Parts: sequence; structure tokens; C-alpha cells
Amino acid sequence: MRLAELEPAAPDRIDLGSKRLLIFIVAYNAETTIEKVLNRIPQSLAAAGDVEILIIDDFSRDDTFVSGLRYQQRDSVFKITVLRTPENQGYGGNQKLGYRYAIDHGFDIVALVHGDGQYAPEELPKLLGPLVRNEAEAVFGSRMIDKKGARQGGMPLYKWIGNQVLTAFQNRVLGTRLSEFHTGYRLYSTAALAKVPFEKNTNDFHFDTEIIIQFVLGKLHIAELPIPTFYGDEVCHVNGMKYAWDVFKSTVKARLCGIHLFYDRKFDVNPGPGSHSDKLSFSSSQTFAVESCAAGQNVLQLGIGHGNVAAALEGRGCRVNVIDFAANELAENSNAIHSAASPSLPTNLPAYEQILLMDLIEHLHDPETFMDALRRETAGRRPEVIITSANVAFFVTRIMLALGQFNYSRKGILGIGHRRLFTFKSLRALLEQAGYEVLEARGVPAPFPLAIGTNIWSKVLLKVNELLLKISPGLFAYQVCIRARALPDARHLLKETISGSAKLRSELLGRVA
Repeated sequence: MRLAELEPAAPDRIDLGSKRLLIFIVAYNAETTIEKVLNRIPQSLAAAGDVEILIIDDFSRDDTFVSGLRYQQRDSVFKITVLRTPENQGYGGNQKLGYRYAIDHGFDIVALVHGDGQYAPEELPKLLGPLVRNEAEAVFGSRMIDKKGARQGGMPLYKWIGNQVLTAFQNRVLGTRLSEFHTGYRLYSTAALAKVPFEKNTNDFHFDTEIIIQFVLGKLHIAELPIPTFYGDEVCHVNGMKYAWDVFKSTVKARLCGIHLFYDRKFDVNPGPGSHSDKLSFSSSQTFAVESCAAGQNVLQLGIGHGNVAAALEGRGCRVNVIDFAANELAENSNAIHSAASPSLPTNLPAYEQILLMDLIEHLHDPETFMDALRRETAGRRPEVIITSANVAFFVTRIMLALGQFNYSRKGILGIGHRRLFTFKSLRALLEQAGYEVLEARGVPAPFPLAIGTNIWSKVLLKVNELLLKISPGLFAYQVCIRARALPDARHLLKETISGSAKLRSELLGRVA
């Protein structure tokens, strides 16, 4: 996503072309200001195209709704719709209604205007420019591009400082460069709004923060334009300390969702493909799998999105057959791809010397039956089986559980696609009971480079995690990696015993003769 500060367009006129515009006014106890705000909307917009004004009175305790209706009855160049909620929805809840109205009624652009007059309606033609020209999917009127102007416009010092501190924190955490996260003057493409789950956001004032986060995560383009700051005698309904704390929590939660330590559906905006990230550049389950396979072997790789591992093995001269269970929905006519819920196995299983189960076993409904079938179908050939799985006993998960949190995420230890959870002991027990001899069990550190980037901090954290693994693998391993050998079942072992005994008998009788 690219955040931009654009040059203002012509301040008083704009041609909307074929786009439909909804000017959405959120109002609460705005009886004395709503008509002034309506009078300040540039009449030139009426000639610019298809424009409607929507006023939603959020169950005000005064006559805001009556004032809106009174203005509606006058001769106006705009079509005006006035609504009143049956009960107070809150600032965020009111916005949800307006955006849903804009989407459902086929508008292309929705411009949010406050009924208290704090944000100048005269700026609308300028702010519309990037959306009309398809240069952005959201435009924010920023008071902090000109910080001195914000103070001169009457912004209280504590708000001026708080705005900059919160914005700097949010930019740092989210990797953005907005001049202001906390402006209420916003214009959106309704097509972009339809892409984000804004109705899952809070009904409180930090709705504005959550929708920005959704646009950032969805890689939707936000543009900023300077607007004048005006603070009059309007009543502020925001509890500053509560608002700051709510903004902090939402921002941190979104970041935790990004590194898969937390899951919140409203921030699951851009889940992307189901493949796993490349972890071959540092100690990981992928490096364990590659190191465990001898050069030149016949390898069967069963898993979910580890194409980079197959490529690395082929580079070592291995012959690799990959069955990606996550790809079954992408390939319409492939007989080699099966459902991870009840996967079938290739008929030539005895031909493989090593079998990789890459982050697969935790996705299975019945891993015990699957491992039994895998052992049985190897026909007593004793292939090595390399298994990687998330360690649910990882110390971060334990801490979260101690705090009452057991949060599934898009990826990670508590991935939402995981059906079974394992520790070292439980995975070892499953294998041994299914007839496998465990040859090696190793823990690997958390993928810090994926979470915070490849830098000095991620390198240090990897080293620390590796040292802690030597103390307690069960506590500090992010993933469990096991190298095991499939032992022949009784039927195949009996067959080997009979044929081996016959051969030995022949040799002994030959010596006697």
C-alpha cells in the first residue's frame, strides 16, 4: 500500500463523471449546527453529477432529527435523506449504517462529514479529486500535514500532542507513514469498503482506527490532503484516555494478528494463499526436513505448501514427488491431489526411501489412522518418515493460556486449519503406538525473521531461542521435528521371518551337505 500526500485539486469545482456521490453526515446532538453544516456544502457539487446527502441522527437527545427534516423540506439543490436510529449506535455504529447505505444504493463514493461542523464541508471538491481520478481508494483530510496550522486553528495542546504520539506509534507498528490517524474527515470508494469487514469493527470512536488498519492490511491505497483545522464551541463526546487506550489495543492486536499470535476476524482482510513462507535461510522445520534427506534419494513429500523444500531437495539430486493437500481446490483435474481431511496415499509408496510429512499431521481429522495406513502401505520397506508439527506447549502459547487467551490465527501454532494439537510427548506417543521407531526428535526456534524481518534483532532472538532449546525443548520449541522409521507390521514381519528362515535353512543345509 502506498500512502500519499496529494496536491489539492481545484477547491470549488469538480466533475464526478459517471460516479455517484453520497455525502454522509453523522449527527448526534447537533440541533444547533446541522443546518449550518448543510448550508456550507458547496452547491457546485450538485452540478458535478449524481449527489445525495444522507443524514443519520444517532438517537440524539435534542431535536437534531427535526432540524434535518426542516432543512429537507426547503428548496435544496441536493436530494436529502434524513434518518434516525431506533437507539444510539455510537460513532462507529452510525458509520456502519451510512457505509452500508452507500454500498446497497449503488454509490461509488461516500464522503463522511460531521454534523458539528468541525470539518469544513467546503473542502469536499478538493478531497474528491483522487477518488474521481481513481488515484486512491480512500482520501483523508489531514490537519497534521500543517502542524502549526492545527494549533492556530484551535486544536487544544493536549490533543495536538496526543494526536502526534498516537500516530507515530501506529505508523511504527503498522509500517505506515500517515500524517494523522485521527481525522474524522474521510472519503471512501464504496468498492473498497465492500472489500473490508467494517461491520465487524467497534461501534466506539476507535472505529476510525480499525478501518484504517483494514485498509492497510488489505493493501488499499490511502491518500492524504491538507485541510484547515477549526475548533469552535462544539461539544466533544470523546473520552480521550479511553480513546487512546482503545487505539493502542486495536493497533497492537492487529500487529499480533499479522505475526499469527492472535486472531481477530475483522483483521483477517488479506489471508492470501495457503502456502507456507520460505524458512530455509534460518533454523526451522524446513531446514530440518532438507538436512534429514540423504542426497539422491526417492522422496515423497506430503504436506501443505512447501514447494521451496522440494526445490531444495531436487538441488541435492533427490527425486521428489510432491502431493500438496492444500492445492486440491486449485486443481480441477488432478488425480494426485487429495483432501487433507482424509488423504489417500500413492500406490507406489514402497518405492520411496524417505517420506516428508510437512506440517500436515495437525490438519488431519484422524492422524492415528493415517499413520497406520502409511506404515501398512509401505509394505515393510522401512522408509524414514520426517514429520514436522507445531508445538502447542511453546512458552508463548502457555503464557497466553495463563492469561486466559487461546487465540487461533490464520497461521502459526494455533492455525485455524489445525484439527489436532501436539507436544513432543504426544507426537512421539502417536508414532510409537502406530509402529514407528523414533530416531531423532528436535525442536526449532520461532520464525523471528518472518515476524520482524531479517535484521540484527531477529538474529539475536534466534540465537537466544536456540540456547533455550538446549535447556527445555518442550517449552521453547516452536515446532516439533521428528525423524522416525516405519517398522513392518506383523503381516509383513511374518512374511520376512518365513522367507528369511527358509533362506537361512537352505544355507545351513548346504553347509552340512
